[in-house]
Amino acid sequence: MTIGLIAAIVFGIGLVAALAKGLFIVQQSQTVVIERLGSYSRTLKPGINFIVPFIDQPRAIKIRRYESAGIGSKELEPRIIEETKLDTRETVLNFPAQPVFTRDNGSVRIDGALYFQIEDPAKAVYAVENLVLAVETLAKTTLRSVVGEMDLDQLFSSRDEINLKLAAVMDEAGNKWGVKINRVELQDISVPENVEESMHKQIAAERSRRAAVAEANGNREAEILRAEGEKAAAILRAQGERQAIEEVLSAGNEDDKISTSAVISYLIAQRYIDTLPDIAKKGERILVPYEATALLGSLHSIKDLFPAQGAGNGSAGAGLAGVLAGTGTPIAAVNKAAQGS
Repeated sequence: MTIGLIAAIVFGIGLVAALAKGLFIVQQSQTVVIERLGSYSRTLKPGINFIVPFIDQPRAIKIRRYESAGIGSKELEPRIIEETKLDTRETVLNFPAQPVFTRDNGSVRIDGALYFQIEDPAKAVYAVENLVLAVETLAKTTLRSVVGEMDLDQLFSSRDEINLKLAAVMDEAGNKWGVKINRVELQDISVPENVEESMHKQIAAERSRRAAVAEANGNREAEILRAEGEKAAAILRAQGERQAIEEVLSAGNEDDKISTSAVISYLIAQRYIDTLPDIAKKGERILVPYEATALLGSLHSIKDLFPAQGAGNGSAGAGLAGVLAGTGTPIAAVNKAAQGS
């Protein structure tokens, strides 16, 4: 074997090794930043790529990731790794809980998840030393700023507002890093035990207040409806009594044979007679101050109206008798009471 042949074989083997060394395969949804002699050269796309061996070198990027401290543990331990292939898919960064103070000096611990995506690999490599650490730190500082403008009670009902503010601020800052912040989600908000107990008491007191207000409103509406019903009943009773009195007066004034004063005396006597039995039911001994002569005079007036049962004062007596029969007052009882007086 000649020296020339050996040299050709060695050259061929070196060429094949160089070609193999220069062959660089990039998977889908990944990218690689290439430096040539220490300067940025180009960004490799998914597929088969060729680089100059020993001259072109992939630039590694530092990434901070969190891993669980153990099975069933919520604690996350940070770990910094270096990768030459950048993942262009949407990445989820779950940063651990951190203490945050609200505007009313309430202390809470908030942990969240950050969704970001690398859009410019060159900026992600050269514009920031540790991309994930920068994004996480920005998320924490922005979260403290946004939560510090809210009260503790407002914090639990404003998660969407907080997420939108965080995403807007971080997306603006992430543009210079070649990163797109898609969204930020608050996973858990925890408060100290004494604050949580106070919140439970506040909620219970608020529910009791609402129940008391609802009961008071119900009682008020019931009283209003009851008063309106009593008012309507009183009006109807007054109208009925007025109509009955008008009929009695109309019957007594027929043919001008019975005077109005005599009819009024009858009505007074009737009210006396109707009221006395009810008063006697309220006790064994009852002193009723009344003017006895007025009652006797009323009874005599009734006797004058009906001198004898069956013998009336014409049509007027018959008409008044009909009205009395309609009111439930027997004519014989009135005559008997008048004769006894």
